[in-house]
Amino acid sequence: MDDSSDPGSVSTGKPNYQLPAMKFFHQLWVYRKFLLIVFTPVFLLPLPLIIRTKEAECAYTLFIVAIFWLTEALPLAVSALLPALMFPLFGIMASKEVASAYFKDFHLLLTGVICLATSIEKWNLHKRIALKMVMLVGVNPACNTSTAAMVMPIVEAVAQQIMSAEAEADVLEMTYATGSTNHALELDESISECEASDWKEKTKQDNRYDNGSCHIMCKAEKEKNPPPAETGRKYRNQKDHMMCKVMCLCIAYSSTIGGLTTITGTSTNLIFAEQFNTRYPKCQCINFGSWFILCIPITIMIMLLSWVWLQWLFLGFNFKEMFQCGKEKSAREQASARVIKEEYRKLGPISYPEVITLVLFILMALLWFTREPGFIPGWSSLFPQYPGFATDSTAALIIGLLFFIIPAKTLSRTSNGENSVFDYTPLITWKEFQSCMPWEIMILVGGGFALADGCEVSKLSAWIGSKLTPMGSLPMWLIILISSLIVTSITEVASNPATITIFLPILSPLAEAIHVNPLYVLIPATLCTSFAFLLPVANPPNAIVFAYGHLNVIDMVKAGLGVNIIGVAVVMLAVTTWAVPLYNLQTYPSWAPDFSTVNSTGL
Repeated sequence: MDDSSDPGSVSTGKPNYQLPAMKFFHQLWVYRKFLLIVFTPVFLLPLPLIIRTKEAECAYTLFIVAIFWLTEALPLAVSALLPALMFPLFGIMASKEVASAYFKDFHLLLTGVICLATSIEKWNLHKRIALKMVMLVGVNPACNTSTAAMVMPIVEAVAQQIMSAEAEADVLEMTYATGSTNHALELDESISECEASDWKEKTKQDNRYDNGSCHIMCKAEKEKNPPPAETGRKYRNQKDHMMCKVMCLCIAYSSTIGGLTTITGTSTNLIFAEQFNTRYPKCQCINFGSWFILCIPITIMIMLLSWVWLQWLFLGFNFKEMFQCGKEKSAREQASARVIKEEYRKLGPISYPEVITLVLFILMALLWFTREPGFIPGWSSLFPQYPGFATDSTAALIIGLLFFIIPAKTLSRTSNGENSVFDYTPLITWKEFQSCMPWEIMILVGGGFALADGCEVSKLSAWIGSKLTPMGSLPMWLIILISSLIVTSITEVASNPATITIFLPILSPLAEAIHVNPLYVLIPATLCTSFAFLLPVANPPNAIVFAYGHLNVIDMVKAGLGVNIIGVAVVMLAVTTWAVPLYNLQTYPSWAPDFSTVNSTGL
């Protein structure tokens, strides 16, 4: 029997009388979500009971949903369903009207995009592109850091291949160093054909594949470096550790920054586009082409400046090493390159489904760009009797439908010249599509649309706008900066979709109240909502790279603070320069509500 369990045993820790209090607070912490769910509506209940207006009742619903979203006391999608319950009970909107807000044009656009993403992942097109890119660019660490920060759609796959190659190269170098009497011998010209074949055979035996992802499990590497959970992560030197940190941060930050480029790149962009088009249906200026023209310079500038910032913060400025891409490769780089080439060779020739997926991807992008390019008539002008009927979701659905129609296999001839007929299977199936579909985001966005409609019907938006009118006396750049900093701060502790869904119904009335183009305020806020770089919990990419163990929280805070400042500064530059003629931001548009009693504010 364990003596420590005896009540009469002497305790060397804290006094026993503190234990009940600690236990009580521990129980409170365990049940914190339940307590939030129960007491939040109770504490806010005086708002509709005392004021007794539709605006107060809508605000009561808005506060409850916002608190649940920020704290995630309930799943985001479940909290998003609360307006469908509360608005009919308060008499703000009928149940049928609320239900119609939960499925918009955004959901159709997302459906088409996910069809494309499902096919890309199923047929490993992203892996082929990743390996090919690394082969073309090289395996120099500094070059790979900048490359990872510029090629967003496949950056995660690139990182996986580089990490695998580096691990295999370490083992290869160790093998030759210990197996040769001349330890100073360079690898670049001394690897014989026999040794190369041994290396290939070892790689072939130790490579394992799971669901199309390459995981090189090298036995020698396992023995040399056990998992971090067992012995702690080891680095050959401080520079290696810093390089791991830079690569991880590049992967996390570039996946976020790259999404800014297109309307479909992030959920926040999609939410903004749908809510903006719903609130201002007469405005046709937000489309795939105009957004790309606006954001591609923003993305490039933020990524280049962020790369310089991360290089300086962790590696210092060594221009000789940073810009030696394309020069003579070291032995380590040659060994890594051989691993990459071997992995690419194992993929075999490009397959028929990969070709079709790539063609459909290019076709979808072309349809988006050419629908309403702005400087010339787009393909939507082919239907002049239905202006504005075709949207980006139309193009996405056309391509998405083809993935369910085009067969994944073609006829092939046997040795005797006869055709071999395969069972008809499309490029993707509904089950595969369903497993990739982000249903939570779909319901979350629908809840945001329902809240926006409720704020409009109850006149809460107009009330907020009237209270924000005094802000019109502030300089326009200061208003944009304040709103951008607020959403950037909130998005560090709340999900990006929840943050943009909460703030769009507030910032739109603000712009209307101070009589400025709503895009002047909404575009910076939308872009800054994606700047969740500070904490591991701020967004999924941060959490994923943090889990690898190379980083600690203070690393992410130091690096993320600089990237946040860079991002806000570049966005401020954009909305005061090239965005002005692009969206005619200097004039109050005819498609926005015109309050004649509000004096216009100079920009």
